[in-house]
Amino acid sequence: MPQNQNQNQSSNSQTLVIDAEEFAFETVEQHNGIATVVKFKLDNPDVRSGDVLLVLSGAEIHFHGFIGGIGDGYAIAADRAGSILLAGVH
Repeated sequence: MPQNQNQNQSSNSQTLVIDAEEFAFETVEQHNGIATVVKFKLDNPDVRSGDVLLVLSGAEIHFHGFIGGIGDGYAIAADRAGSILLAGVH
């Protein structure tokens, strides 16, 4: 088997989609009143670090970022460029 064959294989990540009105989170970092890093309760055991969190209100994206850490039933995700979530505890 050629060595470069394994280089074509990549791990699969998944996207966790949550409705903005149902998304409960705590702001970990913020910029100008917008949450850029959030901590949220994670009930889905299949979600892993490296997966994507997508928070939608209809077709409007409120948060789109990578999940960077998971522990004690919570996950942390960061969207430092496009988040429109208001900072705080929601």
